[in-house]
Amino acid sequence: MEISAVFCILGVAAIFLWTISNWLWFKPKKIEKFLRDQGLKGSSYKFLLGDLKEMVQMSTEAKSKPMNLTHDIAPRVSPFIHKSISAYGKSCFTWMGTKPLVHISEPTMIREVFANYQQFQKPIEGNPLTKLLVRGLILAEADQWTKHRKIINPAFHAEKLKHMVPAFYVSCSEMIDKWEEMITKGSSCEMDVWPHLHTFSSDVISRTAFGSNFKEGRKIFELQNEQAELFIKAAQSLYIPGSRFLPTKDNKRMKEIHREVTASIKNIIDKRFDPMKAGENSKHDLLGILLESNYKEIKQHGNSNFGLSIEEVIEECKLFYFAGQETTGNMLVWTMILLGQHTDWQIRAREEVFNVFPDKKPDIDGLSHLKVINMIFNEVLRLYPPAAAVRRVTHDETKLGKFTLPAGTLVQINALFLHHDKDMWGKDVNEFKPERFSEGVLKVTKGKGSYLPFGGGPRICIGQNFAMLEAKMALAMILQSFSFELSPSYSHAPHTIITLQPQFGAHLTLHKL
Repeated sequence: MEISAVFCILGVAAIFLWTISNWLWFKPKKIEKFLRDQGLKGSSYKFLLGDLKEMVQMSTEAKSKPMNLTHDIAPRVSPFIHKSISAYGKSCFTWMGTKPLVHISEPTMIREVFANYQQFQKPIEGNPLTKLLVRGLILAEADQWTKHRKIINPAFHAEKLKHMVPAFYVSCSEMIDKWEEMITKGSSCEMDVWPHLHTFSSDVISRTAFGSNFKEGRKIFELQNEQAELFIKAAQSLYIPGSRFLPTKDNKRMKEIHREVTASIKNIIDKRFDPMKAGENSKHDLLGILLESNYKEIKQHGNSNFGLSIEEVIEECKLFYFAGQETTGNMLVWTMILLGQHTDWQIRAREEVFNVFPDKKPDIDGLSHLKVINMIFNEVLRLYPPAAAVRRVTHDETKLGKFTLPAGTLVQINALFLHHDKDMWGKDVNEFKPERFSEGVLKVTKGKGSYLPFGGGPRICIGQNFAMLEAKMALAMILQSFSFELSPSYSHAPHTIITLQPQFGAHLTLHKL
């Protein structure tokens, strides 16, 4: 009996040891050989961590000091990927812990990844706690994604966006008033515009999403920003299954932030339900339109399963907050930095604004006629895309172009590198030349998947028209009131905290017109 027990224990131990060894070594090495046999080059798998250690070290070193004032930013923003692509080619593989990360750049493969969103799904990065930052539409898959998209779509129709333009105007007016208080007419002032633009875009989301002002939403933004930093930290570390339940400082803080943000948004939603059920028209804000669309969908089918739950509505609200604020704020700050450097384009844009809006106040009809500003934004988004990379995962063995990818393979489309690819854009790829978009995006890209500021395919960013309209309003109003150039104290240091941001701020010298 005792001998049987010993053999049983040894058998279980052997199975456990084999399972761990296979997970940490044999399976990754087998996958590595499988990929190399297909002609893919890449880094050699390193036990447990893969390339994570080198990736974090190179990123930390890059962020330790600013760079020269050039738009060739990939070596600083993504130094490890830059090194890998330089060594192994545009299509190659690296390692996120024990998982292979296949980088693709071929336009046909990029289109395939975006089109086949059921095969190439959004991954939950490493630690499951990272999904506490934001879920909603961005992470919904298959039928869930279809349902979410259908209910959310009405909030971003052109007719609905018209009602949000006054909120854009009010929020921008408040920012400009603060700047004017700092600058008397005819004089100038140096300031870091990044926190102001960050506050402006936050204020816009508070007003357009919830009909509230920035003060009511400030705490949510502060918490979401803290959550984003914790997200990056978690995504860059190896996740050990089960460790999310450990009472570590970061784990506890992420859960605490999630509870606080959820409670704040639920409080805002609760205030809407009773009036809506009583038959009052919903407000012309994103939450009101979302709740109305959700209510109609449930009523039409007579089943709550066809609508979103309160928890799902809360997650969509968190996504409004995070994505809406990040995208527009970042686009505006890089636009001001570039126009502060290339003042000839700033002058052209200002002349266009005064020509379209001679009576000062911008409106939605006029904003659609700002062709020069549209070209400028397209070029800014090419050089400084909000998301440097888009990542997907295969859950089954999947064909992609001429390659076969094992189940569990991560696939990464490096938008930043595509936007700076000389083969696609020419030798002047790292120059600020808005005129390349004078005939539109399709003309310059020839329909290839080489321009991805808002992603692509059926899952392209639902809020891109909202973001562009908001940014046009803000830039037009800024150009009406100020001229500006880069301050001597400006330090060029693009880096990513989820999105591409200026690490040391955006110091400009503003002159009141």
